[in-house]
Amino acid sequence: MKPSHGRTVLAGVAGGFAMNVVMLLTFRVIGFGVNGDGILLNPSFQSRKLIVVWTELEPLPLIVNRPVPIILGIIAFGIAHAYLYRWLCAAWPTGIVKRGLSFALLVFVMTFVFWEFFTPFNQFGEPLPLIALELLFWALIALADGFAISAIMERGAANPYMAPRAKGNNTLFRKSDK
Repeated sequence: MKPSHGRTVLAGVAGGFAMNVVMLLTFRVIGFGVNGDGILLNPSFQSRKLIVVWTELEPLPLIVNRPVPIILGIIAFGIAHAYLYRWLCAAWPTGIVKRGLSFALLVFVMTFVFWEFFTPFNQFGEPLPLIALELLFWALIALADGFAISAIMERGAANPYMAPRAKGNNTLFRKSDK
């Protein structure tokens, strides 16, 4: 039996909340700076094109002047992530840490590495050292998401996904899931 939809939604809201908090602490406080004077907006290091997009080109990104839709959207992504976790976690080693790391790696590679390659590197000409810093930020965000979701989804003795898999059983679905 899979965790309830209520537990999955709760895990997703927690994941989305965790992503928002870590994004605030990394990108806003460190990267862009509280007053817009962070390293990611420093013209000595950053591409002019990216600075213009974030500070001058109208309309400015929603996260800059109307952040609520983006914050709520990230929580919605967290819920989607929890359903993906629920679908995939039976294939991973058991435990909050192992499954949290597995999911964080999946989110990081499939979402954040692609984003950094396709947009800041490809479209904005962002320098590689700043992309590396952003990838560090994204890794922390993915870890927060993965651990928040796994902590809720894996908690409790009644959770059938906490049971160890039979040796050599690497199938995606257990017989009870079909």
